Amino acid sequence: MTPKCKSVLIVDADPRVRDRFAAIVEPEFRALRAVSGEAALHALVHEDVDIVFINVSLPGISGLELLRIVRENYPLVENLMVSEVGEVETAVQAIKDGAYHFVTADADRDTLRSLLKHASERQDLNRRVLTLSAEVAQSEREFVVGPSTATREIVDLVYRVAKLSATVLILGESGTGKELLARLIHRNSERPESPFVTVNLAAIPRELVESTLFGHEKGAFTGAVRQQIGKFELAGDGTLFLDEIGDLGLDLQAKLLRAIQEGEIERVGGAKPIRTAFRLIVATNIDLDKAVKEGRFREDLYYRLNVIPIKVPPLRDRLADLPELANFFLRRYCVKFRKQVRGISDRTMSILGSYWWPGNIRELENLIERLVAVSDKEWLTEEDLPIEYYLTQSEPDEHRSGNRLAGACDTFERNFILKALERSGWNVTGTARYLGIPLSTLKHKMDRLEIRQLARKLRGTS
Repeated sequence: MTPKCKSVLIVDADPRVRDRFAAIVEPEFRALRAVSGEAALHALVHEDVDIVFINVSLPGISGLELLRIVRENYPLVENLMVSEVGEVETAVQAIKDGAYHFVTADADRDTLRSLLKHASERQDLNRRVLTLSAEVAQSEREFVVGPSTATREIVDLVYRVAKLSATVLILGESGTGKELLARLIHRNSERPESPFVTVNLAAIPRELVESTLFGHEKGAFTGAVRQQIGKFELAGDGTLFLDEIGDLGLDLQAKLLRAIQEGEIERVGGAKPIRTAFRLIVATNIDLDKAVKEGRFREDLYYRLNVIPIKVPPLRDRLADLPELANFFLRRYCVKFRKQVRGISDRTMSILGSYWWPGNIRELENLIERLVAVSDKEWLTEEDLPIEYYLTQSEPDEHRSGNRLAGACDTFERNFILKALERSGWNVTGTARYLGIPLSTLKHKMDRLEIRQLARKLRGTS
């Protein structure tokens, strides 16, 4: 892939300075020009700018004021100040305000190109640091602590039990952040520097689970051409996290029970017991009580695992955390995709707050990643959302007064009409024909269910 050509914005009221700087900048960089601070801000919104030359003497917004605005809103952009010979004092102030360097307007070609080279390298370094931070956050992951009571209670429990060696059982739907919670427990344990080894049992072919967990000796089975160390051994004295423990077969449940009770394992094909010292955390999205009653999960193992149970609620039951989570993912993917999206509009957040979130936090993260990846705006707005997020899917509130049945019927009817509108390309006449109702009836329903304005917006973005 051809490397991206960086863009340099030259902000100067003098056209001769703009043209001379542009001639020096090109062809290594793409030169953009702005005659004022206002024009520069417009360019920053609509162009992917990497480096800015700002003359300290600008009409309207001053050079120092523009510098402060850019520093605050575009932290990845490198700023170089341009001054006349008698304005060195002002340029020094600009350095204190965060500019990378300054030059005089009559600086020669070599000086400017050298300064550009170093500014570009500095920007690459800063971006690399931010990218590494994002990668660490991705690998380390984070259990975002929002303001909801449920989240606070979970985190309080984690801090109380993290330093114990007792087994923890994390319960919750898929996508609720069970692995993130396990990592939080590990980071606050007595041995945070020791390995954290995670195994998703549902993602491993059944015939490979035993070898993956316990390891095997050379020649233990066809294809075992060398010894393999299993996840139990790799965890050492750290933490072993077994996700989707409900998918473990009954035969291996017995071996896991022995590993917990005796503190030792045996590799497949091996005869020598190997002592273990790991701390075990397991998670599942199934009802283990029901699995025990149905004979799919060993009762003795269940009681061994259920020492410290932690129930992670689905996102729909902790919607107070939604803004915190959404903005956390926004910051992460702005760094990853080198975007400068400033935030999420209140109306958009309101729509997200009424959604059912069947995929929980994982679905929210994927949505924000997608929106940031394709965004070319400063704010994420309701027009950016896919249509399914407009379809209210939250369950009726048991404590809400009024006719819940009527409310549920309205929700179904609203969603059905929206889907029909989308199917018909937002043509109201065609939708009425598809639904088999008079056009006047459809318009009345659209007004009553408050979807006419929404349909108009969505039609404009489809």
